[in-house]
Amino acid sequence: MGRTVTVLGAGRLEIQSRAEVPRGPGEALVDVVYGGICGSDLHYWRHGEVGLSVLADPMVLGHEVAGTVREAAADGSSPPAGTPVAVHPAQTCGTCPPCREGRENLCPHLRYLGSAARRPHTDGGFAERLVVPGHRLVPVPAGLDLRVAALAEPASVAAHALTRADVLAGGVRGKQVLVTGAGPIGLLTVALAIVRGAAEVTVTDLHPRPLRTAGRIGATRTVTAGEELPPADVAFESSGAPSAMAAALGVLRPGGTLVQIGQLPGGGVTAPLHVTVQRELVISGSSRFAGGMAGTLATLERHRELFEPIVSAEFPAEQAVEAFAAAYEPASSSKVLLRFGS
Repeated sequence: MGRTVTVLGAGRLEIQSRAEVPRGPGEALVDVVYGGICGSDLHYWRHGEVGLSVLADPMVLGHEVAGTVREAAADGSSPPAGTPVAVHPAQTCGTCPPCREGRENLCPHLRYLGSAARRPHTDGGFAERLVVPGHRLVPVPAGLDLRVAALAEPASVAAHALTRADVLAGGVRGKQVLVTGAGPIGLLTVALAIVRGAAEVTVTDLHPRPLRTAGRIGATRTVTAGEELPPADVAFESSGAPSAMAAALGVLRPGGTLVQIGQLPGGGVTAPLHVTVQRELVISGSSRFAGGMAGTLATLERHRELFEPIVSAEFPAEQAVEAFAAAYEPASSSKVLLRFGS
Protein backbone atom coordinates (compact mmCIF):
# COMPACT_ATOMS: atom_id res chain seq x y z
CA MET A 1 0.00 0.00 0.00
CA GLY A 2 2.94 2.35 0.50
CA ARG A 3 1.98 5.54 2.34
CA THR A 4 -1.45 5.44 3.94
CA VAL A 5 -3.64 7.83 5.89
CA THR A 6 -4.52 5.75 8.95
CA VAL A 7 -6.73 6.57 11.92
CA LEU A 8 -5.57 5.08 15.23
CA GLY A 9 -8.39 6.39 17.39
CA ALA A 10 -10.26 9.58 18.19
CA GLY A 11 -8.04 12.54 17.29
CA ARG A 12 -5.18 10.32 16.09
CA LEU A 13 -4.38 10.43 12.37
CA GLU A 14 -1.03 9.29 10.98
CA ILE A 15 0.79 8.82 7.70
CA GLN A 16 1.97 5.22 7.85
CA SER A 17 3.81 2.90 5.50
CA ARG A 18 2.21 -0.49 4.92
CA ALA A 19 3.40 -3.40 2.84
CA GLU A 20 1.37 -4.34 -0.22
CA VAL A 21 -0.86 -7.36 0.21
CA PRO A 22 -0.58 -10.31 -2.21
CA ARG A 23 -2.96 -10.17 -5.18
CA GLY A 24 -5.24 -12.89 -6.41
CA PRO A 25 -5.91 -13.45 -10.14
CA GLY A 26 -9.10 -11.35 -9.96
CA GLU A 27 -7.43 -8.35 -8.35
CA ALA A 28 -5.77 -5.30 -9.87
CA LEU A 29 -3.26 -2.82 -8.48
CA VAL A 30 -4.26 0.84 -8.67
CA ASP A 31 -2.10 3.94 -8.25
CA VAL A 32 -4.38 6.20 -6.23
CA VAL A 33 -4.34 9.81 -7.42
CA TYR A 34 -7.19 11.44 -5.46
CA GLY A 35 -9.22 10.55 -2.41
CA GLY A 36 -12.18 12.60 -1.20
CA ILE A 37 -12.64 13.18 2.53
CA CYS A 38 -16.15 12.10 3.57
CA GLY A 39 -18.14 12.89 6.69
CA SER A 40 -17.60 9.32 7.91
CA ASP A 41 -13.82 9.79 7.65
CA LEU A 42 -14.16 12.93 9.76
CA HIS A 43 -16.24 11.08 12.38
CA TYR A 44 -13.64 8.30 12.69
CA TRP A 45 -10.94 10.95 13.09
CA ARG A 46 -12.80 13.15 15.58
CA HIS A 47 -14.75 10.58 17.56
CA GLY A 48 -13.34 7.13 16.76
CA GLU A 49 -16.74 5.96 15.57
CA VAL A 50 -19.54 6.47 13.07
CA GLY A 51 -22.89 5.52 14.55
CA LEU A 52 -22.53 1.89 15.67
CA SER A 53 -19.22 1.42 13.80
CA VAL A 54 -16.53 1.83 16.46
CA LEU A 55 -12.79 1.69 15.85
CA ALA A 56 -11.17 -1.25 17.58
CA ASP A 57 -7.93 -1.28 15.57
CA PRO A 58 -5.98 1.13 13.33
CA MET A 59 -7.67 1.50 9.96
CA VAL A 60 -6.82 3.10 6.62
CA LEU A 61 -9.53 5.64 5.84
CA GLY A 62 -11.16 6.63 2.55
CA HIS A 63 -13.78 5.30 0.16
CA GLU A 64 -13.96 8.08 -2.47
CA VAL A 65 -11.04 7.07 -4.67
CA ALA A 66 -9.86 7.67 -8.22
CA GLY A 67 -6.57 6.65 -9.81
CA THR A 68 -4.89 4.70 -12.60
CA VAL A 69 -4.57 0.95 -13.08
CA ARG A 70 -0.94 0.06 -12.46
CA GLU A 71 -1.28 -3.70 -12.98
CA ALA A 72 -4.39 -5.27 -14.45
CA ALA A 73 -6.07 -8.34 -12.94
CA ALA A 74 -4.58 -11.54 -14.33
CA ASP A 75 -8.02 -12.99 -15.10
CA GLY A 76 -8.97 -10.06 -17.33
CA SER A 77 -11.71 -8.77 -15.01
CA SER A 78 -10.23 -5.28 -14.71
CA PRO A 79 -9.56 -2.49 -17.21
CA PRO A 80 -6.04 -2.66 -18.71
CA ALA A 81 -2.98 -1.04 -17.16
CA GLY A 82 -2.90 2.72 -17.64
CA THR A 83 -6.70 3.15 -17.52
CA PRO A 84 -7.98 5.99 -15.32
CA VAL A 85 -10.59 4.51 -12.96
CA ALA A 86 -12.90 5.24 -10.08
CA VAL A 87 -13.04 2.58 -7.36
CA HIS A 88 -16.40 1.12 -6.34
CA PRO A 89 -16.06 0.87 -2.55
CA ALA A 90 -18.66 -1.83 -1.79
CA GLN A 91 -18.22 -5.57 -1.49
CA THR A 92 -21.48 -7.52 -1.28
CA CYS A 93 -22.46 -11.20 -1.15
CA GLY A 94 -24.51 -11.21 -4.37
CA THR A 95 -26.80 -13.99 -3.10
CA CYS A 96 -29.01 -12.51 -0.35
CA PRO A 97 -32.55 -11.28 -1.17
CA PRO A 98 -31.55 -7.56 -1.37
CA CYS A 99 -28.66 -8.39 -3.73
CA ARG A 100 -30.90 -10.51 -5.92
CA GLU A 101 -33.43 -7.67 -6.04
CA GLY A 102 -30.82 -5.14 -7.19
CA ARG A 103 -30.64 -3.46 -3.78
CA GLU A 104 -27.16 -4.58 -2.87
CA ASN A 105 -26.67 -1.43 -0.77
CA LEU A 106 -28.90 -3.21 1.78
CA CYS A 107 -26.84 -6.43 1.76
CA PRO A 108 -26.42 -7.64 5.37
CA HIS A 109 -22.90 -8.80 4.51
CA LEU A 110 -21.83 -5.52 2.89
CA ARG A 111 -18.29 -4.31 3.45
CA TYR A 112 -17.24 -0.79 2.50
CA LEU A 113 -13.77 0.62 2.06
CA GLY A 114 -12.65 2.46 5.18
CA SER A 115 -15.35 1.04 7.48
CA ALA A 116 -15.15 -0.22 11.06
CA ALA A 117 -18.60 -1.81 10.87
CA ARG A 118 -17.02 -5.26 11.02
CA ARG A 119 -13.89 -6.73 12.56
CA PRO A 120 -11.37 -7.05 11.12
CA HIS A 121 -12.06 -3.58 9.79
CA THR A 122 -12.07 -2.95 6.06
CA ASP A 123 -9.10 -0.76 5.19
CA GLY A 124 -9.89 2.10 2.85
CA GLY A 125 -8.35 3.70 -0.20
CA PHE A 126 -6.27 6.55 1.26
CA ALA A 127 -3.08 4.85 0.11
CA GLU A 128 -0.51 5.22 -2.64
CA ARG A 129 -1.42 1.85 -4.11
CA LEU A 130 -4.58 -0.14 -3.67
CA VAL A 131 -5.39 -3.78 -4.42
CA VAL A 132 -8.97 -3.99 -5.70
CA PRO A 133 -11.12 -6.71 -7.28
CA GLY A 134 -11.03 -6.02 -11.00
CA HIS A 135 -14.80 -5.80 -11.39
CA ARG A 136 -14.92 -2.90 -8.91
CA LEU A 137 -12.87 -0.61 -11.16
CA VAL A 138 -14.93 1.72 -13.35
CA PRO A 139 -13.20 3.42 -16.31
CA VAL A 140 -13.30 7.21 -16.23
CA PRO A 141 -14.68 8.78 -19.44
CA ALA A 142 -12.11 10.36 -21.72
CA GLY A 143 -11.65 14.02 -20.93
CA LEU A 144 -12.90 13.83 -17.33
CA ASP A 145 -10.24 15.00 -14.90
CA LEU A 146 -9.54 12.57 -12.05
CA ARG A 147 -10.06 15.50 -9.69
CA VAL A 148 -13.73 15.52 -10.68
CA ALA A 149 -13.89 11.73 -11.09
CA ALA A 150 -13.07 11.48 -7.37
CA LEU A 151 -16.66 12.68 -6.82
CA ALA A 152 -18.05 9.49 -8.39
CA GLU A 153 -18.85 7.76 -5.10
CA PRO A 154 -20.59 10.65 -3.29
CA ALA A 155 -22.31 11.66 -6.54
CA SER A 156 -23.62 8.09 -6.77
CA VAL A 157 -24.97 8.46 -3.22
CA ALA A 158 -26.79 11.61 -4.31
CA ALA A 159 -27.98 9.92 -7.52
CA HIS A 160 -29.43 7.08 -5.44
CA ALA A 161 -31.47 9.63 -3.47
CA LEU A 162 -32.80 11.00 -6.78
CA THR A 163 -33.65 7.43 -7.78
CA ARG A 164 -35.63 7.02 -4.56
CA ALA A 165 -37.57 10.13 -5.63
CA ASP A 166 -38.10 8.54 -9.06
CA VAL A 167 -39.67 5.49 -7.44
CA LEU A 168 -41.76 7.28 -4.82
CA ALA A 169 -42.57 10.67 -6.36
CA GLY A 170 -42.29 10.18 -10.10
CA GLY A 171 -38.99 12.03 -10.16
CA VAL A 172 -38.17 15.74 -9.88
CA ARG A 173 -38.71 16.93 -13.46
CA GLY A 174 -40.83 20.06 -13.51
CA LYS A 175 -41.15 20.07 -9.70
CA GLN A 176 -40.23 22.38 -6.83
CA VAL A 177 -37.28 20.78 -5.03
CA LEU A 178 -35.86 21.59 -1.60
CA VAL A 179 -32.38 20.51 -0.48
CA THR A 180 -31.57 21.04 3.20
CA GLY A 181 -27.85 21.17 3.89
CA ALA A 182 -25.32 22.42 1.34
CA GLY A 183 -22.46 20.12 2.26
CA PRO A 184 -20.91 17.98 -0.48
CA ILE A 185 -23.84 15.53 -0.69
CA GLY A 186 -26.36 18.36 -0.66
CA LEU A 187 -24.50 20.22 -3.41
CA LEU A 188 -24.25 17.06 -5.50
CA THR A 189 -27.99 16.55 -5.02
CA VAL A 190 -28.59 20.11 -6.22
CA ALA A 191 -26.50 19.51 -9.35
CA LEU A 192 -28.26 16.23 -10.15
CA ALA A 193 -31.73 17.69 -9.55
CA ILE A 194 -30.87 20.39 -12.09
CA VAL A 195 -29.62 17.75 -14.55
CA ARG A 196 -32.87 15.84 -14.09
CA GLY A 197 -35.04 18.83 -14.93
CA ALA A 198 -36.27 20.23 -11.62
CA ALA A 199 -38.26 23.42 -12.20
CA GLU A 200 -36.77 25.15 -9.15
CA VAL A 201 -34.22 24.09 -6.54
CA THR A 202 -34.15 25.81 -3.16
CA VAL A 203 -31.18 25.18 -0.87
CA THR A 204 -30.87 25.96 2.81
CA ASP A 205 -27.76 25.95 5.01
CA LEU A 206 -26.34 27.66 8.09
CA HIS A 207 -23.35 29.20 6.29
CA PRO A 208 -23.01 31.74 3.46
CA ARG A 209 -20.15 30.06 1.58
CA PRO A 210 -21.87 26.74 0.75
CA LEU A 211 -24.98 28.69 -0.21
CA ARG A 212 -22.90 30.75 -2.64
CA THR A 213 -21.54 27.50 -4.11
CA ALA A 214 -25.11 26.23 -4.49
CA GLY A 215 -25.93 29.39 -6.39
CA ARG A 216 -22.90 28.93 -8.64
CA ILE A 217 -24.07 25.49 -9.70
CA GLY A 218 -27.59 26.66 -10.49
CA ALA A 219 -29.76 26.65 -7.37
CA THR A 220 -32.80 28.86 -7.97
CA ARG A 221 -32.95 30.16 -4.40
CA THR A 222 -30.68 29.97 -1.34
CA VAL A 223 -32.03 30.44 2.17
CA THR A 224 -30.24 30.69 5.50
CA ALA A 225 -31.41 27.90 7.82
CA GLY A 226 -34.19 29.09 10.09
CA GLU A 227 -35.67 31.52 7.58
CA GLU A 228 -38.93 30.93 5.75
CA LEU A 229 -38.86 28.31 3.01
CA PRO A 230 -41.07 28.09 -0.08
CA PRO A 231 -43.41 25.12 -0.64
CA ALA A 232 -41.81 22.02 -2.16
CA ASP A 233 -42.94 18.90 -3.97
CA VAL A 234 -39.85 16.86 -3.17
CA ALA A 235 -37.34 17.49 -0.38
CA PHE A 236 -33.88 15.98 0.10
CA GLU A 237 -32.59 16.29 3.66
CA SER A 238 -28.80 15.96 3.57
CA SER A 239 -27.67 17.65 6.80
CA GLY A 240 -28.77 15.04 9.33
CA ALA A 241 -30.14 17.83 11.56
CA PRO A 242 -33.53 17.08 13.15
CA SER A 243 -34.50 20.74 12.75
CA ALA A 244 -33.85 20.50 8.99
CA MET A 245 -35.99 17.38 8.73
CA ALA A 246 -38.80 19.18 10.57
CA ALA A 247 -38.46 22.22 8.31
CA ALA A 248 -38.64 20.06 5.19
CA LEU A 249 -41.76 18.25 6.41
CA GLY A 250 -43.32 21.61 7.21
CA VAL A 251 -43.14 22.93 3.64
CA LEU A 252 -43.98 19.80 1.64
CA ARG A 253 -47.14 20.12 -0.41
CA PRO A 254 -49.89 17.48 -0.12
CA GLY A 255 -48.63 14.26 -1.67
CA GLY A 256 -45.03 15.42 -1.30
CA THR A 257 -41.99 13.23 -0.65
CA LEU A 258 -39.06 13.59 1.75
CA VAL A 259 -35.89 11.62 1.01
CA GLN A 260 -33.64 11.49 4.08
CA ILE A 261 -29.96 11.22 3.06
CA GLY A 262 -28.18 12.70 6.09
CA GLN A 263 -27.47 10.48 9.09
CA LEU A 264 -29.87 11.45 11.88
CA PRO A 265 -28.81 11.14 15.54
CA GLY A 266 -28.67 7.55 16.74
CA GLY A 267 -30.87 8.27 19.74
CA GLY A 268 -33.81 9.17 17.54
CA VAL A 269 -35.42 12.49 16.65
CA THR A 270 -38.59 14.41 17.36
CA ALA A 271 -40.33 15.48 14.15
CA PRO A 272 -43.83 16.75 13.21
CA LEU A 273 -44.90 13.43 11.73
CA HIS A 274 -48.59 14.28 12.30
CA VAL A 275 -48.48 16.30 9.07
CA THR A 276 -47.79 13.13 7.08
CA VAL A 277 -51.35 11.90 7.62
CA GLN A 278 -53.49 14.80 6.43
CA ARG A 279 -51.10 15.60 3.57
CA GLU A 280 -50.30 11.96 2.68
CA LEU A 281 -46.58 12.64 2.71
CA VAL A 282 -44.04 9.96 1.87
CA ILE A 283 -40.79 9.65 3.86
CA SER A 284 -37.93 7.44 2.65
CA GLY A 285 -34.40 6.82 3.74
CA SER A 286 -31.55 6.65 1.21
CA SER A 287 -28.51 4.55 2.08
CA ARG A 288 -25.31 4.67 0.00
CA PHE A 289 -26.18 3.50 -3.53
CA ALA A 290 -27.11 0.44 -5.55
CA GLY A 291 -25.56 -0.61 -8.83
CA GLY A 292 -22.42 0.70 -10.48
CA MET A 293 -20.89 4.13 -11.02
CA ALA A 294 -20.56 4.25 -14.81
CA GLY A 295 -23.74 6.28 -15.22
CA THR A 296 -22.65 8.76 -12.57
CA LEU A 297 -19.24 9.19 -14.21
CA ALA A 298 -20.94 9.85 -17.55
CA THR A 299 -23.07 12.54 -15.89
CA LEU A 300 -19.98 14.11 -14.30
CA GLU A 301 -18.33 14.23 -17.73
CA ARG A 302 -21.36 15.73 -19.51
CA HIS A 303 -22.00 18.39 -16.85
CA ARG A 304 -18.55 19.14 -15.48
CA GLU A 305 -19.40 22.80 -14.96
CA LEU A 306 -21.96 21.82 -12.31
CA PHE A 307 -19.60 19.60 -10.35
CA GLU A 308 -16.18 21.26 -10.53
CA PRO A 309 -17.11 24.04 -8.03
CA ILE A 310 -17.98 21.42 -5.39
CA VAL A 311 -14.27 20.59 -4.95
CA SER A 312 -13.09 23.39 -2.68
CA ALA A 313 -9.50 22.34 -1.95
CA GLU A 314 -6.88 19.65 -2.38
CA PHE A 315 -3.93 18.80 -0.16
CA PRO A 316 -0.97 16.46 -0.66
CA ALA A 317 -1.44 13.27 1.35
CA GLU A 318 1.42 14.28 3.64
CA GLN A 319 -0.78 17.14 4.86
CA ALA A 320 -3.68 14.87 5.77
CA VAL A 321 -4.16 16.40 9.23
CA GLU A 322 -4.46 19.89 7.71
CA ALA A 323 -6.81 18.53 5.04
CA PHE A 324 -9.08 16.89 7.61
CA ALA A 325 -9.13 20.07 9.69
CA ALA A 326 -10.18 22.03 6.59
CA ALA A 327 -12.88 19.50 5.68
CA TYR A 328 -14.24 19.66 9.23
CA GLU A 329 -15.17 23.34 8.78
CA PRO A 330 -18.39 23.43 6.70
CA ALA A 331 -18.43 27.22 6.77
CA SER A 332 -15.27 27.38 4.66
CA SER A 333 -15.08 24.15 2.64
CA SER A 334 -17.07 21.76 0.50
CA LYS A 335 -15.35 18.63 -0.84
CA VAL A 336 -11.69 18.42 0.19
CA LEU A 337 -9.41 16.03 -1.71
CA LEU A 338 -6.16 14.30 -0.75
CA ARG A 339 -3.66 14.03 -3.61
CA PHE A 340 -1.55 10.88 -3.66
CA GLY A 341 -0.03 11.08 -7.13
CA SER A 342 0.25 13.12 -10.29
